[in-house]
Amino acid sequence: MLPGAPSRVLATFFGSGLFPWMPGTCGTLAAAIPLLFVPAAAWPWVPAIGAVVTTLGCVAISRQLPAKDEGGDPGWFVLDEVAGMWLTACALAGPDQVGLLIAFVLFRVFDITKPPPVRSLERVGGGWGIVLDDLMAAVYALVFVLLWGLL
Repeated sequence: MLPGAPSRVLATFFGSGLFPWMPGTCGTLAAAIPLLFVPAAAWPWVPAIGAVVTTLGCVAISRQLPAKDEGGDPGWFVLDEVAGMWLTACALAGPDQVGLLIAFVLFRVFDITKPPPVRSLERVGGGWGIVLDDLMAAVYALVFVLLWGLL
C-alpha cells in the first residue's frame, strides 16, 4: 500500500479498490457513478479531461509504490480502471444510465480478457505499464460503444 494518505485515496479511488473481490470492477463502477451527474453540456469534456488527469495520476502515483508492488499492477490500484472507464464514456452522447452500463460492461470485458495488444502493454513497466493496457481496453470498448450507437 502507498505511504501517503492522499496518494492512497486516489490510487484506490476513494477506497473502491480495497474490496476483497473484484477490486478492478468495483473501481470501474465507482468511476461510472459520478459520470451520471455530469451536465450534458459538459459532455464529453469532463470524462475526457478526467481520463487525461487520472492517466497522469497513475504514472505519478505509481512511483510511490512499495518495492513489492513495483513493476506490477496491484489489484487495489484502480486509478487505471478509472482512466479507462472515463475514456470509454467519451463515446457516449451524454450521461445516460443505459449508455454508461454498456460502456461499463464493455470496458470490463476488454480489460479482463485483454485481447491483443492489450496484454502486451502491461510489459511496458512502471506507471505507463499500469495504465496503458486499460487505455487500450478502453479504446476497444469505445469503438464498440460507438458501433452500438449506430444500430
